[in-house]
Amino acid sequence: MELRVLEYFLAVAREQSISAAADFLHLTQPTLSRQLKDLENEFGKQLFIRGNRKVTLTDDGVYFRKKAEEIVTLAHRTETEMKNTDQTIVGDIYIGAGETDAVHNIVRVAHQLQKQYNGIHFHIISGDTVDLTDRLDKGLFDFCLLLGEIDQAKYEYLPLPYTDTWGVLMRKDSPLAEKKTIKAQDLWDKPLILSRQILNVSQFMRWFEKSASELNIIATYNLAFNASIMARERMGYVLTLDKLINTEGTELCFRPLSPKQTVGMVLVWKKYQPQSKAAEKFIKTLSNI
Repeated sequence: MELRVLEYFLAVAREQSISAAADFLHLTQPTLSRQLKDLENEFGKQLFIRGNRKVTLTDDGVYFRKKAEEIVTLAHRTETEMKNTDQTIVGDIYIGAGETDAVHNIVRVAHQLQKQYNGIHFHIISGDTVDLTDRLDKGLFDFCLLLGEIDQAKYEYLPLPYTDTWGVLMRKDSPLAEKKTIKAQDLWDKPLILSRQILNVSQFMRWFEKSASELNIIATYNLAFNASIMARERMGYVLTLDKLINTEGTELCFRPLSPKQTVGMVLVWKKYQPQSKAAEKFIKTLSNI
């Protein structure tokens, strides 16, 4: 299984057409078709369904696409870092970030670093803890910005001097919008839209004073923007962090929880994993803020 062939496979999966992928790769269609067939024979699996107008992935093909993307990304990153000289600090830094206003501070440090080393490039990908740590563990991220508790046995970490406040995002014409703060009892009989990871956070189960099965959880989310649309469409009340959704001039409002519930920020990276010079500079700069 050659890296070149994986890139051929990904091009076809992206273009959904062997002819379009062949044009993109500057190959003949017969050559590309033969490479794909050899790949399928190597695994003994059908990866594509070849239709009259487009090519689609089988279930095995969808799985293989994810793995191929990870392999190709790691290969290119390794090649770039190995070509760097001891005197130069260049390269890509990949950061997975949970949704938080503290990303502003990560961006400020990134901008400061790029003023000194214009060969450093940053890639910030949003997601929740489950998605982000999975990609960090696979070596696809250099760092993750996480909220709350982390596995200290698994990761090196740098606590950051920022906190976010939990609250409820709702329509301004909702009954609870009249309150300045929201108590747990206010939500016991309300349709709730929760982050999919929050049910595993003991802090909130204690605050709710109810088990998940006793709450009316009508939907979950992993990105606050999508949750805000649910609130706007009157689906329910969204438990989220402050400053993620700008409610000014909209039909939405945010009310903090009572008693106040906050969460801290931690930047984590894999233990025992050598860092690139660019990543080392990033950590050093961030530590000094």
